[in-house]
Amino acid sequence: MKYIIFDFDGTLADSTAVFASAWNTLAQKYKFKGIEFKEIESLKKLSMAERSKLFDFPMYKLPMILPQFYRLYRQSLNEVHLYEGIKDVLTEIDKRGYKILIISSNSQENILEFLKMNGIQCVSNVLCSNRIFGKDKVLKKFLKDSNSTASDVLYIGDEQRDIVACKNVGVPIIWVSWGYDSIEVIQQEEPEYKVNAPKEILDII
Repeated sequence: MKYIIFDFDGTLADSTAVFASAWNTLAQKYKFKGIEFKEIESLKKLSMAERSKLFDFPMYKLPMILPQFYRLYRQSLNEVHLYEGIKDVLTEIDKRGYKILIISSNSQENILEFLKMNGIQCVSNVLCSNRIFGKDKVLKKFLKDSNSTASDVLYIGDEQRDIVACKNVGVPIIWVSWGYDSIEVIQQEEPEYKVNAPKEILDII
């Protein structure tokens, strides 16, 4: 194993409040349902399709909404925070000689600025998908470009779509419980590993 690849939002960065605020701004503009903060924990137990139905938001509109969403996200970047213990985990992984990457559907600009703001210099590359369900294609391209196999990589993410993408490519995944999808949503996908605290990532590695 050579590469440890992290998802960004919900895995490294707690962006819940910023996500909700950006969503509500667009909901008001395009007339779909907003998020109430008291709903957030219950939303984690719903699939993407179920959330789409709840918010009266057709998934086919995502490509139109996402660029606007991440521009709003950028305006509130100082309100996004690292999960407690994550920076220590990144530092230790780097010390152990692994290359650290991020694959996200957020924008590369947002992520690079966030890393700079938080003094994180051990991430060797940030790869982004312009489609929310396109991470498997990014993973496949990375494996080809780096002349690597799936067994050279370990992915760490928080959502069902992360697990599905990894299964499509054959890359093992650690699911983290502190992100956006609860155990009820992901358990049928059977991720190779599950953790409840950042330090447990090091035990698995």
